[in-house]
Amino acid sequence: MPAGSDVILETRGLSKEFRGFVAVKNVDLRVERGTIHALIGPNGAGKTTCFNLLTRFLPATAGTIVYKGHDITDESPADIARQGLVRSFQISAVFPHLTVLENVRIALQRRRGASFDFFRSDRVLHEFDPRARELLAAVGLQEFEQTHAAELSYGRKRALEIATTLALEPELMLLDEPTAGMGHEDVDRIAALIQRVARDRTVLMVEHNLGVVASLSQKITVLARGEVLAEGDYQSVSKNPAVVAAYLGTEHG
Repeated sequence: MPAGSDVILETRGLSKEFRGFVAVKNVDLRVERGTIHALIGPNGAGKTTCFNLLTRFLPATAGTIVYKGHDITDESPADIARQGLVRSFQISAVFPHLTVLENVRIALQRRRGASFDFFRSDRVLHEFDPRARELLAAVGLQEFEQTHAAELSYGRKRALEIATTLALEPELMLLDEPTAGMGHEDVDRIAALIQRVARDRTVLMVEHNLGVVASLSQKITVLARGEVLAEGDYQSVSKNPAVVAAYLGTEHG
């Protein structure tokens, strides 16, 4: 049955086995266009493995992945990114010794199909500046454009990473632990940023902070031991006895 126009990403029976260990088992996921969809679960539930399968950083052992109605199960990570399914990583992935503006400019070059042309003329490189500045304004970093990325606070580095991800013009943006390791103020800033960038795109995020999940997500899929345990809005999944048992049993027992 083909994915409906309201479903941007769908998996059917998605599974991954590592030498006899089943990390992801028969996951059926439907991400609706224009929503923020959270993937949550205790440590070791298979969330990041799922992301790796969706972006083809890992090949699936079984199952299919359908994006915008097309089977992408066997496509390359680069081809998938070009189609608008773009991932930001749990560990900040910016060039520390380049400025904030240069980081975004490199991402814009990549979107245009150019190589990382550090040796192109200034005139050609500066053609990307207006769009780079728009993206920095969108993530609240316009005051830091000449700051080296290494000098940014952790939360602002994550904002820069979101700007570089936005430079690739994603239709579906995968965020892996966007608020991990942040203090309260940075968490609030990044949560507001996610809400803002989700206005005209779809977001699928792995997130441990259940406060962020509750405030941002329209739909939540709970994984435990690689399988879908529950799905629904925050109110329904947070009261599900199986979900409560999985969290308490794994993280506190």
